[in-house]
Amino acid sequence: MGYQRKVIMGYTIELEIYESGGCGYHKAGDKLKYPEDRGIMCPWLLDSVSSMIRVLRYGGTLPWKYEGTPYEKEIDPDGTTTEFVRCPDPTSSGVVLKIIRKKKEEK
Repeated sequence: MGYQRKVIMGYTIELEIYESGGCGYHKAGDKLKYPEDRGIMCPWLLDSVSSMIRVLRYGGTLPWKYEGTPYEKEIDPDGTTTEFVRCPDPTSSGVVLKIIRKKKEEK
């Protein structure tokens, strides 16, 4: 018998390619489900976003707000929260991903 911990995640995660400057994997407007679509994501983008998704899945938020920019985020712990992350490609081909966390409806 070992220690068992039950974790209940009360959120779903959706991903949207917000900007794409010529990426071979993704185009602006592409929508993905997490974790279901991990296998079709660019591995560099997936690596860049994984830690942020972990924070959001367990109810956390990230401190920056990007006020007054196209990346200004929405924070609503009882509804929808958004976050933006850029892939590590420093060229104009880089991707900006919008993470959308939605609270699951209680059954």
